[in-house]
Amino acid sequence: MQYCTLGRTGLQVSRIAFGGLFVASFAAELEAARQTVHRAIELGINYFDTAPTYGNSEEVLGKALADVTQPLIISTKLGGRPQPFDPRDPACLRASVEESLRLLGRKQIDLLMIHEPDRPAQYDWWTDWLNVNGPVLELLQELKQEGIISYIGMGGTTAYELAHLCRSGKFDVVLAAYNYSLLWREAENEVIPAAKAQGMGVVIGSPLQQGALARRYDAVMNDPTVFWLSNARKEQFKALYRLVDACGIPLPELGLRFVISNPDIDTVLMGARSVAEAEQNVAGVEKGPLPAAILAKLDEIAAMVPYRPFGEPFGIGWLLPNPSEYRGMGQA
Repeated sequence: MQYCTLGRTGLQVSRIAFGGLFVASFAAELEAARQTVHRAIELGINYFDTAPTYGNSEEVLGKALADVTQPLIISTKLGGRPQPFDPRDPACLRASVEESLRLLGRKQIDLLMIHEPDRPAQYDWWTDWLNVNGPVLELLQELKQEGIISYIGMGGTTAYELAHLCRSGKFDVVLAAYNYSLLWREAENEVIPAAKAQGMGVVIGSPLQQGALARRYDAVMNDPTVFWLSNARKEQFKALYRLVDACGIPLPELGLRFVISNPDIDTVLMGARSVAEAEQNVAGVEKGPLPAAILAKLDEIAAMVPYRPFGEPFGIGWLLPNPSEYRGMGQA
């Protein structure tokens, strides 16, 4: 396993990290989750990310890590808990942190992130959007001074709002999800450059685009009834599948190795829900960055649809396995 420095935090993190969403009980049995977590640690993964909104992921991780003695880096988030949730109430936010500590079985959180700081319709964190001010930042600084947290981060999904928050200089790490993968490259325009200019650590989430890049959907790409996916995007997927056939690299491995091929990215989160998936993902990443010729071809394919077509479902990876479930715009 290779390790790198997570921006200005100085933390040494594994090149591939553990995204805790799919160890929650809605996705995995507790014993299977425990085995997956332990196998990930055996393979060299030392960074685990979770959140209060990931089902009971914090609790599952806490139980799985209870008998682990080696140092690990744990990241969790603020947002959505307790209910009713008030993102501007320091008491509410502190209660969430205390609950995270209890569930995780820890006295300190290495990295605490603001969840969805870039989507005010979801969580209205900021009293001053332009200058990026709000009670949450004051609380985070207090928690840092108290030694309860070590570093401050944020996890978001937008392409330009998130970059504005990075440029504020008030965060140590950014987790960018759903906007940097084989076919979706928006984060490389502003988010990643803004983060690097501030010396921030960069974590990429959902490198397989919510499952859209986890396996092939040849039939969907040739189905005229899948009207909600633009013809340009369908042709792009077909071009990607032709490249997979030509290079012989499985699609999930191609997706993970593409992300780590970018030297500006510190670590990528895998969403493994089984020992086999953890082993497969780590084995792929350990093969290292992709050859230059394949990266050049991927750039050509990405340029076929450089921006999301208007109306493209945000949760495309959830719809591709069941295309008839599309119910119109607004599913983000």
